Amino acid sequence: MIEPAEGPETRANPLHAMHCLEIWGGNHAVRSGVRVPGIDAWVCGETYHGESLGGDIHYVSTCGGGKIARFAVADVAGHGQAVAGVAVELRRLMRKHIDTVDQSRFVRALNDEFSRRSSQGVFATAALATYYAPTRELIVCLAGHPAPWWYRSRLDRWQPLEPASESEPSPSAARAPAGAKRLANLPLGIVAPTEYEQFSVTLDPDDLVLIYTDGVVEAESPEGEMLGPEGLRRMLEQSDPHRPATLSAGLLERINRFRGAKPAEDDQTLILLHHTAAGPRPPKLLELPTVAAKMLGLLRV
Repeated sequence: MIEPAEGPETRANPLHAMHCLEIWGGNHAVRSGVRVPGIDAWVCGETYHGESLGGDIHYVSTCGGGKIARFAVADVAGHGQAVAGVAVELRRLMRKHIDTVDQSRFVRALNDEFSRRSSQGVFATAALATYYAPTRELIVCLAGHPAPWWYRSRLDRWQPLEPASESEPSPSAARAPAGAKRLANLPLGIVAPTEYEQFSVTLDPDDLVLIYTDGVVEAESPEGEMLGPEGLRRMLEQSDPHRPATLSAGLLERINRFRGAKPAEDDQTLILLHHTAAGPRPPKLLELPTVAAKMLGLLRV
């Protein structure tokens, strides 16, 4: 009996085990994955019309002590070479803030960079997620970006990953003049300065977090029906959360089938985080010279 060919829904993507002070990613089409302390991540991305470079940028970084991993996704207006400079700058800022858990300075610096490019019509939404292995916390910041989906293994359900609602306004909001609008969490490059808020959740073992770009939920069927966030959730609920290695690739394949013969009208990127709950991984003795050289700028991060 001839077995059917292995397709995207059944093929596990290889994992690259990241070392201390490493940055991985770019703005190209990708179906691959990385392993950092506490998290296995699979990235699936397709560029607009199959171009070599797209408008979706993804990066993963690890700190020098094996405790902090950061995941960044930016959905930039534009495609191809027009986004190349933005990808380089995002990588530079990832390097600058690679050892800090707090990502508020990072996202403000990103907004400043996009504001400088606003005359060129360059702006973006972004999602930043920083995992701190000692406490198993995932710290999230969204700049005009759709909320990720969070699979809570303990409850066996998918839900939006959003900050808990607050019954009272923050002190800074309370001091605002009457009629004033508080600017926060806007897309990058719209208004400078803008406040960007963070929130954190503690992950349980085998929790999943799906970060995605607008091109995913804006997929349209041949009849003109848009997938939308709820359509994406229905697809997630029909997927097997116990097979994270194949979930994101299978999900992208189902989205393409939903679209039918209609070509994608934007880049589309999915990053699935699987919480393995592995503890921090400090650099091994033989790795210390390399880590020191990177910290001193003798080797490129």
